Amino acid sequence: MNAAGSPALSAQAAESQATLSQAALSQVRSAPDPPSGQAPVTRWILPQASSGAATLATSAGLPLIVAELLAERGVRNAAEAEQFLHPRMEHLLDPYTMHGMAAAVARVQAAIARRELILIYGDYDVDGTTAVVLLKTTIEMLGGEVRFHVPHRLREGYGMQAEVLAAAAALGVRLVISVDTGIRDFVAAEAAAGLELDLIVTDHHLPQDAGFGLPRALAILNPNQPGCGYACKHLCGAGVAFKLAQALLEAWDADRARGKILPSFLKMLAIATVGDAVPLLGENRVFASVGLEQLRRPASAGLRSLMQVAKLDPAGRALTATDLAFRIAPRINAAGRMDVASEVVELFTTRDAVRAGELAGKFDRLNGERQQSEARMLEQIECRLREEAGFQKARCIVIEGEGWHRGIIGILASRVVDRMYRPAIVVALEDGEAYGSGRSVPGFHLLEAIESCRELFTRFGGHSHAVGFCLPASRLPELKSRLETWAAERVTEAPPSLRCQAVLPLDQITEALFGWLRRLEPLGNGNEEPIFVAYNTRLTAPVRVIKDRHVCLQLAQGARGASWAALGWDWGARAQALGLEQGSVVHLAYKLKENVHPSYGGLELEIADLVPPVS
Repeated sequence: MNAAGSPALSAQAAESQATLSQAALSQVRSAPDPPSGQAPVTRWILPQASSGAATLATSAGLPLIVAELLAERGVRNAAEAEQFLHPRMEHLLDPYTMHGMAAAVARVQAAIARRELILIYGDYDVDGTTAVVLLKTTIEMLGGEVRFHVPHRLREGYGMQAEVLAAAAALGVRLVISVDTGIRDFVAAEAAAGLELDLIVTDHHLPQDAGFGLPRALAILNPNQPGCGYACKHLCGAGVAFKLAQALLEAWDADRARGKILPSFLKMLAIATVGDAVPLLGENRVFASVGLEQLRRPASAGLRSLMQVAKLDPAGRALTATDLAFRIAPRINAAGRMDVASEVVELFTTRDAVRAGELAGKFDRLNGERQQSEARMLEQIECRLREEAGFQKARCIVIEGEGWHRGIIGILASRVVDRMYRPAIVVALEDGEAYGSGRSVPGFHLLEAIESCRELFTRFGGHSHAVGFCLPASRLPELKSRLETWAAERVTEAPPSLRCQAVLPLDQITEALFGWLRRLEPLGNGNEEPIFVAYNTRLTAPVRVIKDRHVCLQLAQGARGASWAALGWDWGARAQALGLEQGSVVHLAYKLKENVHPSYGGLELEIADLVPPVS
């Protein structure tokens, strides 16, 4: 589950470009003035210059701009640069450095040896369902007997339920393992103890404040729990489950585990890691990089069928994190948003190619239905945002509606943040209950905001950038008022800002440099695709309009004067408003791309922003 241990939270595949709080702005600096002292009209933000980048470039044999990008990502020396640029299986962390691992492994091994029935209790999104698949496969491979439960998003909501545990105990279950859930399930943990069920919690969500303690359990695996020294704190739920699987498999047959089984598992884990939008840094980078490489050879019927409906051919083109985030993960999530998420586990465990094809086709149709529902709800929201004056002044936007689909409100909250550049919560009203999902902007800790009025909620959870909750609808006005007061004391009004990574004049772009930049992949949250700045670029040809909406500019800069094609998606109206023509001079923020078309491929630019110099 992405970010929040809550009933209404959905995965977010990409971070919005939004207003920065004063705290966030204090950590960055404005882009340096271009030649002649002219500054861009819009606010472009560059990271603080790293004093160690030049040393890193020399010691690691890197271009300076690549060293600057690595330093921004926390790389400090040549050894760390090598590990970042070439992640391998050997870079996996020792699972036993995670607090509770030894006790968890011993209890699972004992359950397998005694033929005890084990219940894996999961979650309904891409993270929770893939976590079930990984742990179920592991335990069955070791000879254990497993049942699993994936809750229905609308009927059960997020988290473990006492009724499900009681039913499991009646079936003879003696050990329950939660995945992507459990760290705040105090009531369910007590119910498990009352039923004489041993409970192992594997979760990545933030625990409650120290004063609340942790749920009663035989072992808790969560890198964010107090006293856990695990180095990678931002694993997804499937990542934590994988570490338990890794420890179990290496204890069984270390060579076989490292040589074949664990690399294969990283296919599923890469999908979960990217789909749950955790930072692609540290161990997550190993998961994503090695997993993407393994996905070039999908072995399971489920993966092959899902790639087919997503129109991906790994034999013809290597998959990217973007493919996982926008073409694979949404189809998996659609099962939990619109129907029954437990079928995701069936998709990835069946050996029946026909059944796998049926399930993949169903998820593809559900994803289409999700897109249609999202479009209808977004139209209603945008209309209200335009017409109701209060939203223009709000520091924290809370917008509610009757009949809105609970499986989609998290996505819609992200859309509101994209448009309004402020924290946003979208609430679905249903039978007197209010189900909310929120997304934030950099520098605004949304979980702390809702924790400031915790007594209003039936249940809630989350992280700094995303939350979910449930409360009686009658309390919604008070929630709005208190969140607005809390935000007004902490949010500083600022214009939308564009985070850029480095100044890269167009005449310094080369194929060799692009090859170095490719080594930063996989790109995603925490390791975003670099946006570069080039000042005083010149249009060398008239603006070419594509399909009435997009533009292609020919831009040149510097003594070499080489001309580059720069594509601006949905830039048609803006280019016209700027009066761009041949000979115009603009400051450019851009991404460096490769067009792989056989007839007109090569390097090209993608416009992130452009402004004329201030005269």
